[in-house]
Amino acid sequence: MISCSNTKYLPQGESLYTGATVKAEGPTISRKERKVIESDLSALTRPRPNRKMLGMRIRLLAYNLAGHPKKETGLRGKLKYKFGEPPVLLSSVNMQKNSEILANTLDNRGYFRSTVTADSVVKRRKATVMYNVKVAPQYKINKVAFEVDSASFIGSSILSSEPKSFLRTGRPFNLEMIKDERTRIDAFLKENGFYFFSPDFLLIDVDSTIGDHKVNLYLTLKTATPKNAKELYTIKDVYLYTNYRLNSANDDTSKKNAVFYNGFYVFDRQKRYKPKLFLQSMQFDQGDVYNRTDHNLSLNRLVTMGVFKFVKNRFEVAPGPFSQLNAFYYLTPYPKKSLRLEVTGTTKSNNLAGGQVTLAWRNRNTFKAGELFTVSASGGAEVQYSAAQKGYNVYRGGLEASMAFPRFLIPFWQINKKGGFVPKTTITLAYDLLNKQKLYTMNSFRTSYGYSWKESIQKEHTFNPIAINYVQPLYVSPEYQAGADTSANLAKVIEKQFILGTNYNYTYNGLSEGKNINALYFSGTIDVAGNAAGLIKGGGSPNNPSKIFGKEFSQYLKGEADFRVYRRAGDKSTWANRIIVGLGYPYGNSREMPYVKQFFIGGNNSIRAFRTRALGPGSYQDPDSNYIADQSGDMKLELNTEFRTKIYSIFNAAAFVDAGNIWLYRENPNKPGAAFSKNWYKELAVGAGIGLRVDVSILILRLDVAFPLRKPWLPEGERWVIDQISLGSGAWRRENLVYNIAIGYPF
Repeated sequence: MISCSNTKYLPQGESLYTGATVKAEGPTISRKERKVIESDLSALTRPRPNRKMLGMRIRLLAYNLAGHPKKETGLRGKLKYKFGEPPVLLSSVNMQKNSEILANTLDNRGYFRSTVTADSVVKRRKATVMYNVKVAPQYKINKVAFEVDSASFIGSSILSSEPKSFLRTGRPFNLEMIKDERTRIDAFLKENGFYFFSPDFLLIDVDSTIGDHKVNLYLTLKTATPKNAKELYTIKDVYLYTNYRLNSANDDTSKKNAVFYNGFYVFDRQKRYKPKLFLQSMQFDQGDVYNRTDHNLSLNRLVTMGVFKFVKNRFEVAPGPFSQLNAFYYLTPYPKKSLRLEVTGTTKSNNLAGGQVTLAWRNRNTFKAGELFTVSASGGAEVQYSAAQKGYNVYRGGLEASMAFPRFLIPFWQINKKGGFVPKTTITLAYDLLNKQKLYTMNSFRTSYGYSWKESIQKEHTFNPIAINYVQPLYVSPEYQAGADTSANLAKVIEKQFILGTNYNYTYNGLSEGKNINALYFSGTIDVAGNAAGLIKGGGSPNNPSKIFGKEFSQYLKGEADFRVYRRAGDKSTWANRIIVGLGYPYGNSREMPYVKQFFIGGNNSIRAFRTRALGPGSYQDPDSNYIADQSGDMKLELNTEFRTKIYSIFNAAAFVDAGNIWLYRENPNKPGAAFSKNWYKELAVGAGIGLRVDVSILILRLDVAFPLRKPWLPEGERWVIDQISLGSGAWRRENLVYNIAIGYPF
């Protein structure tokens, strides 16, 4: 019916164009080469046929069914002109022009004297076009000669770049590779002082008359190359204007009253900034040879400092007999003080739903050297709207103050790190309050002193030599205390925790280069606590713990690695995989890891077939109670694989399988089956499901539906429950289906 509707309204004598097919053949091309040629040439044919969705031309159908609306703004008008798509007719296909484009593309790839013929096939008022390509043997590079004056600065520089040339003997001739070679040489020259050079000043002649399907390439410098493009430039003076306004006639670019500091001039009439603020940003020194790397690094550092909203830069030739450049930087500052309000909504697979409000006050450039002082207050609630925990609502609040310095602050040391990102030293002091209605109220104090820096856009380090956390209960209800007296699992949640630690994290994010690419992601964390305190106070044990300031302190070593692999599976699909391995080793005072440092599993971003923090440890299952404590462990293994594909417009679909569990490092008599053992692989939970994602660029709304395939708490031999799946059973669905609503991808 849809097919008939799409051709019924075509003009008399017309056919619906459904696409083009390219068939390539030649005596010297391989099967793989033929497929590449056919795929690439097919993408060049125009026009594109009407788009399909689920194998049907829905937009064309809508265009036809809308008829002839009187107004474009009405329902039918929007259906026809906004959503609909007019038919692509065979008469709009210029087969001659397409054939010329395909033949020219083959010439550019070295398949000289290839031929392309075209013919159309019409059946039931639907037309396709077949392009038959006779592929001639591909020409290869026989010789490459750099014919430039070796006695000149620019000639010798070009010759010195030859070992890294893309043009090599034996490689196939390709026009794109020749363009890339000119761009490569230009980038090399920009790195060596030739500021005014351009790729257009290079000429590469091709001699294809030598026979045997080979070419000789001759690289020369155009005779019309301007004089300044051949000159090597050095930096004379660097000027920074700290109060430049983009839309103001008074842009404060006067050269009066400048402060000369460490080789650059700072123009700051209002004395808002200490000149040392720019010491790490300015990569150029007087007399340096201009290079693009330092040029870009200076701009990037000024932007990432967090003080200036816009950064504008220009270079001009300095007056005088020498080839020198003056560098100018125009900086538009952020408002010094700002107030920020954030409102977030959350939903969890354990039926908790709620939100949080955060109000943050910022004071930029606090001490005139780029410092950022932030004070934030937050409050939120999570409400249980169904199931056994209804009425056990969660309320939380907190106050946090931090001071970030745009440099390393290390006593007795001065480190000026190179690179495009400004390092930061951050001091944090915070107080948090957690109230679980009818159960308990916990408060915690935390402070840290640490450094963060980026090697590149992909690589980031965070090191906190001091990280202190103190947690204690303010109130425990009689109901919960009664449960804690008989359940070590419940008692663990409200225990006092004093952590004197150090932690380090390294992250490599290959996805920073773009979406839907082949990429790797790795995040590794090392966290240690109690070592220094243990050396001071001596060794302790869980039964006889050491104390500092009258408080027992935790001792442990913890490591966690999160490794992800993303692979493209076509233009609109991605295969994403993740493995998380975590290991905590409690020692000395600690029999188990502190609760806030333990691992959890299950929920929206973990194993989605099991509710948040309700899985494990090991084969242990918490006995039924009015409230289920979050399950925690000292060790963790999680495996996820997810196939993501685009359905239509902003709608994407996914299918996934998750597996994993957590374990305790040592046996706990109150949690039988919770300790890690040689049979750990028999205790893995497995779940699967499907999901819908709505991607509107600024956020991704995710809905996943999952169900368990393997339940580790069941007796051995009965843990696989695939044979029990019964989607038609309401009882099975209530017990096994888990719905997850979240923002963003799980990994």
